[in-house]
Amino acid sequence: MFKTIFPLSLIISLRFLGLFIVLPVLSVYALHLEGSNEFLVGITIGGYAATQMLLQIPFGIMSDKIGRKITIFIGLVIFLIGSLICAYSETIYGLMIGRFLQGAAAIGAVGTAMISDMVKEEVRGHAMAIMGGCIAASFAISMMLGSVIGGYYGVDKLFFITAALSIFAIIVLYTKVPNPPKIVHHYGADETELKHILKDKNLMNMNITNMLQKGMMTLAFMVIPIIMVQEFGFAKKELWMVYLPAMVFGVLAMGPSAILGEKKHRSKEMLMIGVAFFAISYVMMGYAHAAPWFIVGVVIFFIGFNMHEPLMQSMASKYAKVHQKGAALGVFNTFGYAGTFVGGVFGGYFLQHFGIKEIAWVIFITCILWLFLIATLKNPSHNKNIYLSYDSFDLARAEHLHHVIGVVEWYRNESERILVVKYDTNVTNKETILAVLS
Repeated sequence: MFKTIFPLSLIISLRFLGLFIVLPVLSVYALHLEGSNEFLVGITIGGYAATQMLLQIPFGIMSDKIGRKITIFIGLVIFLIGSLICAYSETIYGLMIGRFLQGAAAIGAVGTAMISDMVKEEVRGHAMAIMGGCIAASFAISMMLGSVIGGYYGVDKLFFITAALSIFAIIVLYTKVPNPPKIVHHYGADETELKHILKDKNLMNMNITNMLQKGMMTLAFMVIPIIMVQEFGFAKKELWMVYLPAMVFGVLAMGPSAILGEKKHRSKEMLMIGVAFFAISYVMMGYAHAAPWFIVGVVIFFIGFNMHEPLMQSMASKYAKVHQKGAALGVFNTFGYAGTFVGGVFGGYFLQHFGIKEIAWVIFITCILWLFLIATLKNPSHNKNIYLSYDSFDLARAEHLHHVIGVVEWYRNESERILVVKYDTNVTNKETILAVLS
């Protein structure tokens, strides 16, 4: 499985590295461009999320129609062009346009859907953990490289690095990533419509959770560099000293979170603990009168954020049916990027007109409401899958599965010639399903 998943995880991670590497210094850099202010900086930082928000669903649907690999290629080319525009921009508006174009490479959901296509659901948590680990590694690397390279050589060099990473990702895509299996589902075309996805309470719960989490992240990258530089006297090239310990503790938190969430079926509880950490971290950052306390708040924030990372995509993919995955994960990521954009705009506006204390209180109240929302989430661990080769049953009898109460979905993997049946263990069992097919 690792050889199958790692190349695709690497591509997704390289794209995230390209986005993350500028975050440690982008707000300070953008604030000094021609025509800039805090509000425009917030739009620039979260700007890529606006186009991501608009294009996640179209990219997801397109990948369901024309294929995952070609869709990812199109996105990487767009990301390359946006990175070059950012590198050559000398005004806040030019940088903003480049960031919007970077965001038009809305391939996050496509990559996740492709991983879901290529692995069994029982090991999907492991596969998502590999992807989450790669993304977390890219996040940690970007925190160090971004502040050092941006501080010593200029932020424009970071965008050139981003462009180079896009080219490398395209090479990996066509030399190392296998083609996904051909899946044939039994649903009518009307069941793939967005209304069926938006009516799913668990998916909508995860969508809102993703929106709030990504909003918290963008807000953090909006306020942390500015506060550290303006209030505590840090130089841009010294910001890595803040991000490094935060990311070390954050990465260490991923392992226990993934194990407890996936192996022990405590995903909901891990999400709630992460939200509690968000609330604590923002209160600490809002009321810190010395740099060490502020840095502790930053560390707590990244622990909470990284506790969510190995679980979010995996949980969303489990709630979505196989024929909906591209579109459902497109909706999921659309909400996430909506949060990213709003987080940047909110942070810029509040920092310009109010202050970090007011931001802390808004976040604290939001987290309390968020905890109540997650408490209503259904645990997906009650669903199991049966994998049957075409030679072991009468394929014509598969249509009878429509009438079995407790069967969540079933579909044919034509590439591997197997039938996959997902069922709710609280309602039916394997023996009942096999009896229908025999």
